[in-house]
Amino acid sequence: MGHSKAEKDESHERIVRVAASRFREAGVDGIGVADLMKEAGLTHGGFYRHFDSRDQLVAEAIERALKDGGRAVEAVEQIKQAPLARLVDGYLSTAHRDGLATSCAVTTLAGDVARSNDRARSAYTRQVGTYLDLLTRLIAGESQKEKRTKAIAALSALVGAVSLARAVNDEKLSREILKSAAEELKAQLE
Repeated sequence: MGHSKAEKDESHERIVRVAASRFREAGVDGIGVADLMKEAGLTHGGFYRHFDSRDQLVAEAIERALKDGGRAVEAVEQIKQAPLARLVDGYLSTAHRDGLATSCAVTTLAGDVARSNDRARSAYTRQVGTYLDLLTRLIAGESQKEKRTKAIAALSALVGAVSLARAVNDEKLSREILKSAAEELKAQLE
């Protein structure tokens, strides 16, 4: 008994969605194909009906995780009052720090993407560019070049602060990292 193209497409989408979430949570090497397929409600044997290789799944899942970040950019652009401060506060929140499965893939997948294939790295590069463009638009005054330089520093600080806050095993220090980075960024950029 065959499956319709629509069913196959839905299953493919479900696998990619599960992988995007789990890769952010556990890293690309933190979960195997069998467990991803099981979590997607499919058998391990069906994997190759959807993907030529694990690398193909990794690339698609990273693209999906990064695409989710594009929706966040769209949401920030709708904020009328103090969008830069709200972006900084949201990104450097404990909710973002703790929500690995749904958090920003630029932070959670940086190490994995650095060791990944060109397709994944290109998707990552595009998303970093999207974030830099957003920050450049939100930073007030000055020349375009100065705003871009500040945007690069700000994105680096955002990603770095969340990474540090996640890595330390001292909750007080973790919160201090987030709070200090947020205060300093807002003071420098507003």
